[in-house]
Amino acid sequence: MSMEKRGGRLAFGPFSLSPDERLLTRDGEPVLIGGRSFDLLVALTEQPGQVLSKRELLKRVWSDVVVEDGSLRFHMAGLRKLLGDGEEGARYIATQVGVGYAFVAPIKWLDMAGEALASPASITDAIEIRVVASATNLPPRLPHLVGREHDVELLSERIAGTRLFTIVGPAGVGKTALAVELGHRLAADFDNRIAFVDFSMLENPAVVPSMIAGAMGIAVQGEDPLAVILGHIRDRPFLLVLDNCEHVIEPTATVIEHIIDAAPDARVLATSREPLRARGEHVHLLGALGYPEDPDALTVAQILAYPAVALFCERAAAADSALVLNEDSVRLIAGICQRLDGMALPIELVAVRAATHGIAATARQLGERFSLGWSGRRTARPRQQTLRATLDWSYDLLSDVERVVFERLAIFVGPFSIDAALDVASDEAIGLDEVAVALDELTAKSLVTAHRASGAGMYRLLEMTRAYAREKLRARGADDYRAITRRHANFYRRELEAIAGQDDEALEDLKLLRLQLGNIRSALDWSFGPDGDAKIGVRLAAASAPVFLNLSHLIECRTWCMRALAAIGAAPDLELELELQGALGLALMFTDGNSASAGDALDRAFDLATRLEDRWNQLRMLARLHIFHKRLGNYAVARAHAERAVEVATRIGDDEALSVAFSLSGISRYLSGDLERARRELELAMEKSGPARRSRTIRYGFDNRSRTGIALAYTLWLSGEAEQASRVARQTVNEATQLQHAVTSCIALVWSLVIHLWMHDLETAEEALDALTRCAEASALDPYIAAANGFRGEIDFQRNRTPGALDAIEQSLAALRAARYELLVTPFTITLAWDLLRTSRFAEARDLVDAAIARCATIGEYFAMPELLRIKAEIIHRLDGDTVAGKGLLRDAIALAREQGAHAWERRATTDLVALSGVAG
Repeated sequence: MSMEKRGGRLAFGPFSLSPDERLLTRDGEPVLIGGRSFDLLVALTEQPGQVLSKRELLKRVWSDVVVEDGSLRFHMAGLRKLLGDGEEGARYIATQVGVGYAFVAPIKWLDMAGEALASPASITDAIEIRVVASATNLPPRLPHLVGREHDVELLSERIAGTRLFTIVGPAGVGKTALAVELGHRLAADFDNRIAFVDFSMLENPAVVPSMIAGAMGIAVQGEDPLAVILGHIRDRPFLLVLDNCEHVIEPTATVIEHIIDAAPDARVLATSREPLRARGEHVHLLGALGYPEDPDALTVAQILAYPAVALFCERAAAADSALVLNEDSVRLIAGICQRLDGMALPIELVAVRAATHGIAATARQLGERFSLGWSGRRTARPRQQTLRATLDWSYDLLSDVERVVFERLAIFVGPFSIDAALDVASDEAIGLDEVAVALDELTAKSLVTAHRASGAGMYRLLEMTRAYAREKLRARGADDYRAITRRHANFYRRELEAIAGQDDEALEDLKLLRLQLGNIRSALDWSFGPDGDAKIGVRLAAASAPVFLNLSHLIECRTWCMRALAAIGAAPDLELELELQGALGLALMFTDGNSASAGDALDRAFDLATRLEDRWNQLRMLARLHIFHKRLGNYAVARAHAERAVEVATRIGDDEALSVAFSLSGISRYLSGDLERARRELELAMEKSGPARRSRTIRYGFDNRSRTGIALAYTLWLSGEAEQASRVARQTVNEATQLQHAVTSCIALVWSLVIHLWMHDLETAEEALDALTRCAEASALDPYIAAANGFRGEIDFQRNRTPGALDAIEQSLAALRAARYELLVTPFTITLAWDLLRTSRFAEARDLVDAAIARCATIGEYFAMPELLRIKAEIIHRLDGDTVAGKGLLRDAIALAREQGAHAWERRATTDLVALSGVAG
């Protein structure tokens, strides 16, 4: 309703807006506001709560001139400042990244006297809409699921006791609607632990496990997404709703069988056009809606009681609230439902058309168009042909422009924005305005649907409709199809490149990024395919790498980066290659381990950043190289990278850069035993670091603040400040956990565990170990799983649960070395050596410690050397009874610990020296 019909004035917060008078007041006083900003405010408040696209706002406010998006952003920022948006909790204008803006404050409409008008009744006022208050990703349920009451009640009772239920039926029968309703009904039974997976967006069957993990909101940073899934649901109730499985039956059935074997409390509800034929499957055949076989023998009331007729009437009335039904029209509807065989989707399509053209005309057209088709179907013609006929009829009713736009929209995989539709579907022959009008018409005719789950401004084609439209697009010829796929790939390339050029906030909206994965993957597939354009693919791969890294799809990131680098050519764009090599190195490091290939990619990226004199990227790559070589135990190389990082950060002169550099340097310092300087640099890094954020984690490959914090806690413990170390460790673990980034959490938990075990705080250590185990298993991070097993052996030993404890530690050490993950070798060696001593395995302990001392001296890992010397003194005393040599080693340990500032080791060695001197005396 326009402002004129509402009274011409509105109020929100302390403001009053009068468009006719071009007046904005605050608390009754006029507000000085520019003309363009005023027009923007009017446009937004006319449609409160609705996202208006940037293109729509530009056309509305700058109709007389051509301007760039930057002008809109500038005026929008000014308008927000003028309104005080964000001050003291006030919120007026919301941004949907990549789409547009919406006015979100409550609005009151005023009459000329300033009194509030009553809000007009909404068509939905009388509809009870039930919402599950949870964090699940279930799509919204229908207000009324017509004709499925028996199915809902039956499945609601049986799903809890059945591992796998598959709803099987033809396309358009309503399988998805039933599955969504069941998900909402059963949410409370599963404590809202539900994930909805729509496989219609999936084109590559190989990524079925990754897509399930993504729908569950799980970050997969290892090679085995299935292990990640099982890690999350192994010991808890969980309902997994898998929709549209028919084109990925084999990999889906395999995943389901693993789930039902390993997770006894998990339940799977699937929809498919055919049974999955998985072990333990129960099939629910979903038939058509009931319709009157002989309507002439029934009363109007009896006809209206049939679900198919009720659905038709409900959809037609929704499309035309003025629609009036009499006896003749009801009997015509019964005949239409009979000819459509009670199929839900065709009924909905025909009902919408009937609202436009009239029931009698629609019944006539249906009979003329479908007489042969429906006759054939009644003699067992496949149901797919019936749906094709329905879509053929809808297609034939479209205008020429609508047909072309409809076909071109089929190139999208999953949801797409209005900007995407306008860009991809328009060309020299069909302009933007024509595409916009056609999109509205296609939406009204139910060939395109608004994607409500993603918010306003997003659309999608149903799976069946998209397949039909794509066939039509291909039929126009290879040149037309190639042109559309090229525009599609270029659009997403530009969108992702634009995100890379924005602030870090653009990478924070994980929901929006996940919605675009289908289109990004499709564009990459085409770009590197036989008919594609590798030049577009290279740029698209570089632009999409941060998205894949942000969503923890590391294997996909690795794959596309490798393909892009193989196609980049002899004279590559150095900036593109830099991004690709840096992302490839990071992905390889966490998926393949610390391989030579990962190191080569990171070295190449740093070399490119140096040649380009790009200091920020030099710092990014130095940070990744520091992690790589530290994990390998190449401490001298890591230290050299840290020193270079300090030089680069000093030239940049930014606090964030200095924080990263001093963190790297401080970590290298404590590893080499220079604890005093390590503490200074780590405290300086913490002082200069900003808050922990996912976008910074992706930029550097780690969370700088969390990594700095746990290194500082470790340094504090070595320096003898145990209580402060414990406090910093706990705080760091809490901050890391809030990031929901598995690698960051595991890093913090591992080193906090070392601290708590050395403090003999076993209760806190067990809490951290449980968290580490859950996190590592949920993300299939093998080195951290191996570490957790070793820590569990140590706790068992300290609690005198000795059987198998030493074996667990030894197995953990072997697994860590196999993974080329050397960071925990020394702490675990110390633990194992003391455990060997306690079990009187002196010769083994001596050999172990001698090898550890030699290794630490070779690689420059001196922070634990005093403790190793103390252990060796104990071994010599226990094995040979040589107190003189033992005291000499203890004095060396004390001197070295004092030189390092390692007061924790110094106190322990001093205590042992006093005890040994007493024995000697």
